[in-house]
Amino acid sequence: MTIGETNRAAATTSPEENNLRRRKLGALFSDQSSTTQDHNGSGDDDYATSYSHSSRRSSDAFAFRFAASPATDSTTAYYSNPNSANSSPYTNMLSPWNQRLSPYTKSPWIHDPATSSSPKHGGLIGSLFREEGHVYSLAAAGDLLYTGSDSKNLRVWKNLKEFSGFKSSSGLVKAIVVCGDTVFTGHQDGKIRVWRFLGDGRNTHKRVGSLPTTRDLLVKSINPRNYVEVRRNRNVPWVKHYDAVSCLSVDADQGLLYSGSWDKSFKVWRISDSKCLESVQAHDDAVNSVVVAFYGLVFTGSADGTVKAWRRELVGRSTIRHVLVETLLRQDHAVTSLAVSGSSAGALYAGSSDGLVSFWEREKHFMLHGGVLRGHKQAVLCLAVGGSLVMSGSADRSICVWRRDGGGGHSCLAVLTGHTGPVKCLAVAAAEEEEEESEDNKKWIVYSGSLDKSVKVWRVSEE
Repeated sequence: MTIGETNRAAATTSPEENNLRRRKLGALFSDQSSTTQDHNGSGDDDYATSYSHSSRRSSDAFAFRFAASPATDSTTAYYSNPNSANSSPYTNMLSPWNQRLSPYTKSPWIHDPATSSSPKHGGLIGSLFREEGHVYSLAAAGDLLYTGSDSKNLRVWKNLKEFSGFKSSSGLVKAIVVCGDTVFTGHQDGKIRVWRFLGDGRNTHKRVGSLPTTRDLLVKSINPRNYVEVRRNRNVPWVKHYDAVSCLSVDADQGLLYSGSWDKSFKVWRISDSKCLESVQAHDDAVNSVVVAFYGLVFTGSADGTVKAWRRELVGRSTIRHVLVETLLRQDHAVTSLAVSGSSAGALYAGSSDGLVSFWEREKHFMLHGGVLRGHKQAVLCLAVGGSLVMSGSADRSICVWRRDGGGGHSCLAVLTGHTGPVKCLAVAAAEEEEEESEDNKKWIVYSGSLDKSVKVWRVSEE
């Protein structure tokens, strides 16, 4: 296969409005499979519409048909600041270089040693090729990498080698988060499954439950007041997601788990006793992303084109509720992903189906819109943050690496290419420190999962 080299690009600024529109994209990819129920109960192919101005569905629900060879056309990446009067986008040409794929496929995942090189300024470390299905979710925890796909299998990787694996009884794996020795997975069937890490050995993970628990569901089912109407002539207990769980986020300090769903709601779970504390009907369409942020804030992004900010409040001694603080974004394009910078400055990033990444910075009076990052030709499907770096994965098969500079500006450090299908999920982990590594040049390991059935591992630096 062909793997593109990383390319450095300077960033320039241009005036933009808060709600940007791009030219109509047309049909990108068509659906290949339809095995689960969607909002209308017919299957995923109802979601397989084009990423166009009229598209309002979740990016998670799209299945793609893609070419066998990677794109080698040019990519434009630049930062647009609405407060700047200058505009000079920089276009960098991608230069692919060839690597030969091993013909041996004894394992469903194959590490390609030919690509295990680490260029001086960062680049591809290695690739894991999957034979079973599209890669929909990733999570990095220490030296372990968790991967989820539409085969219902979860695999655990260590040092680019298969460490262990476990399988859920049903439901495509759409989201994975790790909290200590506990792993939470969100599935297409609307359930959240809980796994416990047992340590090194043959059977390293054990399923210890699901959310909601059977006990909690039965207790809530007794009282008719605990039912909510989800469709015509259909009521379900409010503690249960009745559609796919599309995203998960953990607040480790508070011991809370947040889950977002295509049922337009997000729910709050207490990790200690697996109890559902609250269900919030947050949006008018599928919730595609939920992230825990600073100062008790939680952000949600939806296929209805909005990004909303919620504040966690304590009512009484133990009751938690979330109050809508502000709607940060309203647009026609679906919001596909969110990411929060953990730095002291604090920033929120939102990827959209129009190929743009909007961002906000924390200010004295809440959040201030800082501009947009323009680096993709097609929909942004996933985001990840590590230190001062922001990574955006797209349906155009590329990953843009952005660095947040002083004053809120952003520069595109590299465009990572090599996937032959849309980049569906990203995860970031700190690289092992080297003796000559300075504090200003911290290195990160980036994992990218794609609908080409592969996971690629990259090394990037902040300088």
